Amino acid sequence: MKVYIILLLLAPVLTLGQTSFLPRDCSDIHNKNKAKPSGVYVIYPIGATSRVEVYCDMDSQGGRWTVFQKRVDGTVNFYQPWSLYKLGFGSAAVEYWLGLDNIHHLTNQRKSELLVLMEDFSGKKVYARYKLFSVDTEYSGYKLHVSGFIKGGAGDSLAHHNGCKFSTFDKDQDIWSKSCAKVFYGGFWYGSCHYANPNGVYRWGSDKSVYATGVVWATWKGYYYSLKSIHMQIRPVS
Repeated sequence: MKVYIILLLLAPVLTLGQTSFLPRDCSDIHNKNKAKPSGVYVIYPIGATSRVEVYCDMDSQGGRWTVFQKRVDGTVNFYQPWSLYKLGFGSAAVEYWLGLDNIHHLTNQRKSELLVLMEDFSGKKVYARYKLFSVDTEYSGYKLHVSGFIKGGAGDSLAHHNGCKFSTFDKDQDIWSKSCAKVFYGGFWYGSCHYANPNGVYRWGSDKSVYATGVVWATWKGYYYSLKSIHMQIRPVS
């Protein structure tokens, strides 16, 4: 009994200095074990209470990418209110949005870059890459900062959105007289209104009956084409 009591008293001392591995992002996971494959992992953007599942791309252009937006098959509805765009929705294994709070934390702790991977319905793949990417606080409207475009076949559809606040159908922060989110059925950093609408309605390729409401990257496929897949992903600048 005395031994048991002594062990209980010593437990905090014995564990002192032994901290669990709490990766902030996929870069931390990769740096700890470079053999880790792409897939779903748990990260902690601001510590133990901020546990969240993400998809880690450990293959594209050196890997270490934390995916914060993923569209692949239309199984998740991205026409969501402000509260869900703030906190996140969907499944990291399929389609999801990581949440504006998490994106802010990830891009403000460390200088970050952005990679946008896209595929059309004929199987062609392109990308757009940006040397710097960050999102401000909710108080600032989650304002977007993106610069340093690097060509990858997709063209630069985000330049128009630089400096824009995030908008949803129930929180209009764009600079248009109407609501971009309502008219184009998405949630994004709309200006007046968009060159990119990655969170638009999932449609199947070219459709001349609707304008700019699909999963659009206008500098690649124009406003009448909805992409098969798009991933927006970030990592700390080396």
